Amino acid sequence: MNYPFKTKPYLHQLAALDRSWEKIEYAYFMEMGTGKSKVLIDNTAMLFDAGKLQGLVIIAPKGVYRNWSAKEIPIHLPEHIPSRIGVWSSRLTKEVKDELNNLFQPNDDLNILVMNIDAVITKKGKLLLDKFLNTRICLLAVDESTIIKSPSAKRTKAMIHFSRFAKYRRILTGSPVTKSPLDIFSQCDFLNPHLLGFSSYYSFRNRFAVLNDANYGGRTFKQVMGYKNTEQLHEILQEFSYRVVKEECLDLPPKVYMRREFEMTKEQSRVYKQMRQSAIAFLGDGEATTTTVLVQLLRLHQISCGFIPTDEGEVVQLENNRATELISALEEISGKVIIWANYRNDIFLLKDMLSKKYGTNSLVTYFGDTKEDERVEAVEQFQDASSPVRFFLGNTQTGGYGITLTSAQTVIYYSNNYDLEKRLQSEDRAHRIGQENSVTYLDLVCKATVDEKIIKALRNKISLAQAVTGDKWREWI
Repeated sequence: MNYPFKTKPYLHQLAALDRSWEKIEYAYFMEMGTGKSKVLIDNTAMLFDAGKLQGLVIIAPKGVYRNWSAKEIPIHLPEHIPSRIGVWSSRLTKEVKDELNNLFQPNDDLNILVMNIDAVITKKGKLLLDKFLNTRICLLAVDESTIIKSPSAKRTKAMIHFSRFAKYRRILTGSPVTKSPLDIFSQCDFLNPHLLGFSSYYSFRNRFAVLNDANYGGRTFKQVMGYKNTEQLHEILQEFSYRVVKEECLDLPPKVYMRREFEMTKEQSRVYKQMRQSAIAFLGDGEATTTTVLVQLLRLHQISCGFIPTDEGEVVQLENNRATELISALEEISGKVIIWANYRNDIFLLKDMLSKKYGTNSLVTYFGDTKEDERVEAVEQFQDASSPVRFFLGNTQTGGYGITLTSAQTVIYYSNNYDLEKRLQSEDRAHRIGQENSVTYLDLVCKATVDEKIIKALRNKISLAQAVTGDKWREWI
């Protein structure tokens, strides 16, 4: 392919472009770390140079959408292409308004609008997106497209609505199916409602899901018991998607998994046993739904992490060995380290502890409380080899998507999340293009607690919801 790329593409990226660049709709099902962001930018550049495109809209998860304007576009967009970038912000300051208004001034540039998925269901966000799509020929892309997998979600409906006003449409994700094959329907509906060959979600479900009549609360409904005809679905998807995993295309160093186990303190053990007995009694009295089981597991997991939230919204700290085990591990590790913690309480505790031991300039945080502009700065500081920042402390809900943290060779899971997708995504923040070393993943595991079960489920790629339905909840609790 003879095109003046700004950054040299890998062979698998060229293959993706060759198959897709002129297509009206296409799916880049490229595993995390294989460079799907570059492929989208190159695709956009090629369409612009061919006179077929005037604007690009990128919709991404809230925690990562700014990474497109701060990193991906400046790195990969060819320098010969004039461009204007407007980035959505919930705080529409004068500076933000001027930046966005600049996109609508007469020009021959490639105009790029970057928004987070939450913006598309706000009044101002809808008006902006509608105006942008209806004033130029656009490519509309959804990054981490599983954010629109739920047909009933407002943001899914909004994105499908807006897709009809874009000439070109792209979806990007390394894991298009996170819970079931049914996840794919809305993502494909965004691309084109006719691609899958089904008139509705329910007809699609009838074809690929094994259904059973169930009754709950006097209401009868269809319950998914399993899946069928998956080979047919795979064949359909191949017509408009490109799939690649890292093992097929990159000479990346391997992942190494380790775990460090520790015991509960006497105080933890006492509280944990009390909560466990209460959970068994509670669930034994009524029907154990997935939701009720998850609530009980959450409480037990929090105790294993060393705290108990009260009904008044306060947090009672418990003496525990988890933080001590972390420090012990860090004393044996050199270089930069990513630390993922599942709870805000854990992050606050670790921030204070690491600051006191290693200095306030030794770490950056990246979680729900971190402001959007501070998130970009946190990544830059951590990636900077000359920076004193050694620790990247965050949670996978916020930092597990879209950012590159290849300066780390060690990733520690101080506390895990039940969500397999978030685990896989967060692992590959360090293990992706640009990583030259083997990456070690260390799980801190509290023995004889639900902590062990979570790790086992994640390693075995088991959905927690599936694992705890029916009588299986007893095995977990």
